[in-house]
Parts: sequence; C-alpha cells; structure tokens
Amino acid sequence: MTEIISISLENEMDLVLAHKRSMKIGEKIGLTIATQTAFATAVAEVARTVIDHTNLGSLKLSIAGSHPRFTLSASIVFESVEGLNQGDEGFFYAQKLVPEFAFERSGQHCTIQMSIGIPRSLKIDRARISAIHNFFLAEMPLNAYEEIKQKNNLLSRVTSEQQEEIRHEKLVNEKKNEFISIASHELKTPITILRAYTQMLIKNASQFDAKTNKIVEKLDLQTVKLTTLVQQLMDVSQVENGRISYSLEKVPINPFLGEVIDLLSQAHDTNPITLTHIGESNVNIDRLRMEQVLTNLLGNASKYSASGGKITVKSAVEGGEVIISVSDEGIGMDQQALGSIFEKFYRDKNVVTTHPGLGMGLYITSKIVVDHGGRIWVDSQQGVGSTFHFSIPCC
Repeated sequence: MTEIISISLENEMDLVLAHKRSMKIGEKIGLTIATQTAFATAVAEVARTVIDHTNLGSLKLSIAGSHPRFTLSASIVFESVEGLNQGDEGFFYAQKLVPEFAFERSGQHCTIQMSIGIPRSLKIDRARISAIHNFFLAEMPLNAYEEIKQKNNLLSRVTSEQQEEIRHEKLVNEKKNEFISIASHELKTPITILRAYTQMLIKNASQFDAKTNKIVEKLDLQTVKLTTLVQQLMDVSQVENGRISYSLEKVPINPFLGEVIDLLSQAHDTNPITLTHIGESNVNIDRLRMEQVLTNLLGNASKYSASGGKITVKSAVEGGEVIISVSDEGIGMDQQALGSIFEKFYRDKNVVTTHPGLGMGLYITSKIVVDHGGRIWVDSQQGVGSTFHFSIPCC
C-alpha cells in the first residue's frame, strides 16, 4: 500500500479538502468522472459524519494491491463516539457509493475502510503509483487553508521528533548515570584497599632496595590517580541526579585561599604558584567542595603548562562578590574549545592524545561554583595561556 495523501479531520474546511483531493487522485489515476465523483462523495460523507462528532479524525488516501489488481482506498480513523456506528446516515449513504466498505471498532478508536477497484485498462503499475505519489508531494496547496495546515503538520512532526529525541537522550543519560554510579561505587572499595597496601609498603621502605621502592612509589601515584578518577565519577553521578550535598559555613576568603594554595603548591612544585588579594570578605562555602574547585583549576594549570611555568591566583572583591582567577602560561585554547570547555566529558581535540583525562573536572567545578550562587568563565589564547575566573557571593 502506498499512501498518497493524509488529511486530519478537524472542521468543515477539511471536508472540502477531502473531497477535492479524492477527486484529484482519481483524475491522476485516470478514473472516469462518474467514478471519481462517487468515490470523492463517499469520502466526503464519511468525513462529514466524523467531523460532526469529533475533531480527532484522520483520512489517508492510498493505492493498494499488486499487479494487475490495484484499488484506490480511503482509511478514516477517529475516536470512538457513543451512538456512532455503521448504521449512521452518512455511513449508510457512503456504502451505496463504493463497492467495498468496512467499519471496525477497536478499543477507543474506530476505522472505516473504503475502496474501489482500478480498471486494468488504466495500466497502473508501481512506476505510475510512484509518479502519482511524487506528484502530490510536489503539488502546491489548493488554498491558503491547506497551506497553513501543511505548515502546522510539518511543525507538529518536527516537534514530535524533537520530543522523541529528547526522551531518548534522557533515557540514555539516565542509564549512563546509573552505570557510572554503580561502577564508581564498586571500584572505590578495591582501590581503597590497594592504596592502603601501597602506603604500608612505603612506610616499610627501609626493608626494600631502591628499585623496589621506586616501583612502589609509582604504584602509589597511579593508585592516587585512580582514586581521583573514581571520586570524579561519583561526583558526576551526584550532580546529574541532584544528590550532591554541601555543608556551608561562613569563611573569610583570604585565609582560606592561603591555606589551600600552600597545600597545592607542594603537590605542584614544578610550577611556582603566587597568590595576591585585593580586599577581604566573608563567603558562605563548603570548604571541601571549594577546595575541590581550586584543586581542579590549579591541577589543570600545572598539567597544561611546561615545567617552571608560573601560575598566578588572584582574589578581588567587586560588586558584592569575590572573583578568584587562576592564570597559567600554558598551551591555551582556541575559540571552539572555549565554548565547550565546561561540558561533561568534553576534551579539546588538541590535547586528547597528549594529556590524559576524561573531561570531568571542569564540568564538576562549574556545577559546584553555580551551586554556590556563583559563575565561572575562562579567557584563553593559544600558545600564551589561560585564565579561569569564578565568583562567590559575599556574605
């Protein structure tokens, strides 16, 4: 069966369209005027009866069958209405006009099928059916009403497709987040045990030779990286599910920054870190989460900078908020990367093969900053370096 035309049956204007389009299809097939009129009138009578009872009907005009026996068919589907049945006057009259008429009720919907045979003398085949189908695809609307109706139908289809894509994407994300949550929790315990054993070996370093101790140190370093990765996976899962929690407290920003930078300077001793303040203020923060923000930003600054490259941290009180900036002299980013850098799992194509990572740190960082009522942004120039800024409201 090849569908030629589909018309929603909502009002009297659709009745006119149904009649005219039925006549036009009959004409393109080559039916006699009498046959065209009989079929079009039967379609119009059924359409009128349906429209009188509901505005939730639809008409499909098709060519069905196989060579050499083809039929012109009309299928009208509408919601089941109490008291409306095959014996209705409009339906009864239509049955007199076409040789094949069937009424079927299924659940909340009714379907009427009507068809007439196409004479073999008209030499209908698949090629002609395809040509007729293409003709109606390209044909201009009969009137302004049909033009508006076609545009509305197109908009409705596009909207439905977009909604389906959104639903599918949401389902995939839910499954992915569920997997991340389960996997990170399952990995956390064995990694914690592994880290405990490496720490025990480090404490007993005197019992081993230098080569063995070097291997243990490398093992411990990789275990730390795994621990960080698992924690990031857990954070992503919590962010996506809205379960990330905060223990907020009033904190003077400058001493807090000083403590964190002193600690991180030891972890990134290949890149000198300087801290400057302009003004002082209290902020309402979760200490551990804000330390995580600074750890991510300074970790990236060191990671994408050459050994010896300077990292500068500045804080300034401006317009009721503290703005903290982390600047480096690293490789920088292009404009495309700047637009996507805070997206989940995003990695700049220029560093995918040269620097390890999964693209979670900045995504988590941005969520923590936003959850603190702040904002985050970045300035960067390739070959010169990057500056990440984030704000925290004063309190």
